[in-house]
Amino acid sequence: MRRISFGLIFLFPFLCASAQDSIPPAAKKLIKYYGNWVSGFSNNHLLFKDGTQLLWNDGLKNKSFKDLLEKPDLKDMFGQPYSTGKLNSPPGKNFDPGRVRNEAFFMKIYGSTAKQVSQHLTEITWCPKLVGQKIKVTTVNGIDKNLVQISKELDVHPELKKYLMNIGGTFAWRNIAGTNRHSMHSFGMTIDINTTYSDYWQWACKCTNEDATFLYKNRIPQTIVDIFEKYGFIWGGKWYHFDTMHFEYRPELIN
Repeated sequence: MRRISFGLIFLFPFLCASAQDSIPPAAKKLIKYYGNWVSGFSNNHLLFKDGTQLLWNDGLKNKSFKDLLEKPDLKDMFGQPYSTGKLNSPPGKNFDPGRVRNEAFFMKIYGSTAKQVSQHLTEITWCPKLVGQKIKVTTVNGIDKNLVQISKELDVHPELKKYLMNIGGTFAWRNIAGTNRHSMHSFGMTIDINTTYSDYWQWACKCTNEDATFLYKNRIPQTIVDIFEKYGFIWGGKWYHFDTMHFEYRPELIN
């Protein structure tokens, strides 16, 4: 019995290391940044603390752009890398890092109905010195606290005031225009800044056809982008289907 016990104790660290190594790196990021809900990974599934699970990789290859948007598995969300910092050139055709989203995952984290999401909303004051606008955002994952910090950093830049006033929107339970997919605004974890100085691909093509071709446009200063990215928010201005007013909390994509 002593030999067996000693052998198991001796092997245990190696068994644990092997199990950890079998977890895809991207899945480890979900476990890290959503650890209050995600408990682990096993048998090609992400495990949740409520006993449920979601499929990681559905095994389908060569998915079309439409399939990636409408029927992504969890792995698909990491298919296009998001890069922080200055965008040196317009994104290539259909390069939309972060726009492929597994809705079931975000519903597990933030709520699957407007009522459930609303239970976690709180009101903060956006840029108290420059703007002073009240906005509602979720407390899940401390997103409200992150936005307060972002607000404080932006509040010392009076030259940016025109971009920061008249916030375009935060929480709104709705679909993306022209689709059956939920807008991430449904979860209270995004913010659209002033639409007057923003650009959006649907405005550029005057359509909702995601196969359309259009020219990239952006008027949002890099300072704003850098501050948001510092706190885990990706920017819609780094998508081919550009949405330069849009900032979305996705720390798993930029860390």
